[in-house]
Amino acid sequence: MAPGSRPGRIDVVDRVTELALAARDGNRHALEEFVRVTQRSVWLLCRHLGDPDTVEDLVQDTYLRALRSLPRFRNDGPARAWLLRIARNTCADATRSRIRRRRRMAEGEAPDTPVVSGSWEVVEDLLRGISAERREAFVLTQFVGLSYAEAAAVAGCAVGTIRSRVSRAREDLLALLDDETRGATGSSG
Repeated sequence: MAPGSRPGRIDVVDRVTELALAARDGNRHALEEFVRVTQRSVWLLCRHLGDPDTVEDLVQDTYLRALRSLPRFRNDGPARAWLLRIARNTCADATRSRIRRRRRMAEGEAPDTPVVSGSWEVVEDLLRGISAERREAFVLTQFVGLSYAEAAAVAGCAVGTIRSRVSRAREDLLALLDDETRGATGSSG
């Protein structure tokens, strides 16, 4: 450990973490660059873990939460993982809120979501067909592009758990795709 370092602090710092630390210390240009270089990852995660109709709100809420928390950022891990964990929690909070609203509504009052044709919509429908934990691991590694270790840091679990969830998500997606293909061709069995 380097002299003067705190236990648990990362001494080798990546570019995103450098920007977060500079932003934490009041550098406005670093803050703007931090948002610019992380925005795509946050947007992708919010798009797939949250409600696609409110993705812009989820991204905005993520950055508002991050800005409020930035003064307490301790560099205990990569800033990208820290920010994506905030995005994950933002999406989870929004989902819980949406579920509570739906429960309060009368059974027949909830509007149906229209089915939209197109390749991206098919992917989203398939992703909604797998468990939230598997979807999260799959999106973090396959869409956002995080390593298994980075995804584990975001999800708050072991690397082996992420590997398992991604593998099972692939199996689930293939099974769903196979079911959808069989349904579209009208064949059974």
